[in-house]
Amino acid sequence: MQKYIPVVVVKDVDEARKVFTALLKDGIPCAEVTFRTACAEDAIRLCASEFPQMEVGAGTVINAEQCKRAIAAGAKFIVSPGLSVEVAKVCKKKNIPYIPGCVTPTEIMQAISLGITTVKFFPANVYGGLSAIKALSAPFPQVTFVPTGGVDENNMEEFLAFPKIVAVGGSFFVKNALKKMED
Repeated sequence: MQKYIPVVVVKDVDEARKVFTALLKDGIPCAEVTFRTACAEDAIRLCASEFPQMEVGAGTVINAEQCKRAIAAGAKFIVSPGLSVEVAKVCKKKNIPYIPGCVTPTEIMQAISLGITTVKFFPANVYGGLSAIKALSAPFPQVTFVPTGGVDENNMEEFLAFPKIVAVGGSFFVKNALKKMED
C-alpha cells in the first residue's frame, strides 16, 4: 500500500488523464477514484490501461455491484466510507484489498470478524482525529488505519508518525499535484 492515497473526483476521462499525469509527476503513483461521478469506472479503466505504473483503486464503493464494476475496470483496491459486508465478500473472493470506513469499536470488531485489519478512519476530523486513532489502537493492536477527511499537508506527517497509520488519504494531493504542474 502506498503511503499517500489521493482521493480523485473527476467529471470526465480527460480530466482523469490530467490528474493521473500530475500525480505521477509529483511522485505519487496511487489514486483512489471515487464512485461519486458517472465516469468513475471509465477513469479507473483509463488509469489501469494508460498508467500501469499507478496503483489505482475505487473509493466511495457502497455496494457489491459497484465493487464488481470497479474490479472489472482494473481497480487494485476498494475503499468505502463505511463497512459493507457484501463489498467485503466480493473483495475476498476476488483477492482485492478492501479498506472499509470504521470509526467505532463495533465497526472495527465487525471488520476483524471479516478478516480485515486495515480500516479507513473517516472523517478523521469529525471522529476525533489522531487522538481517537491512538485510543482505538489500544484494544485493537492488530488494526492499522488510513485516516481521511481533515488530513492535509499541515498535519499528515503527524498522522504518519504514529505506527498504526499505514497511509493518509485526501483530495489535497490532487490539488497540490495539479498546481505544481501548472507552475
